[in-house]
Amino acid sequence: MDSNKKFLRGTLNTIVLALLKDNGRMYGYEICQKTKESTDNKINLTEGAIYPTLHRLEKEGLIFSTKEEVNGRTRKYYSVNQSSIKEVNSQIDLLSQFVGHLRTLLKPTI
Repeated sequence: MDSNKKFLRGTLNTIVLALLKDNGRMYGYEICQKTKESTDNKINLTEGAIYPTLHRLEKEGLIFSTKEEVNGRTRKYYSVNQSSIKEVNSQIDLLSQFVGHLRTLLKPTI
């Protein structure tokens, strides 16, 4: 397993929630592409990772899905539940703080 996959395991929920919060409704492949583009191909989410995450977040009530017909195919879009926006913001803030602490530990300022 490459190092990115190890780090992603603990942060994938928050990454997905942040993308949905910032971009509105998105479908799974779109989330994968947006992540890839935003990180200059450094983080590549797979369908095997994204869809279980989306299903888990939906089951937890943090996001919801709607289906729409696009070019003769049904596409499932995901969005953040407005009732869970406080929890979503909290998770994003916690991860941001954690990253800040890691920066301090790994590259302390002089």
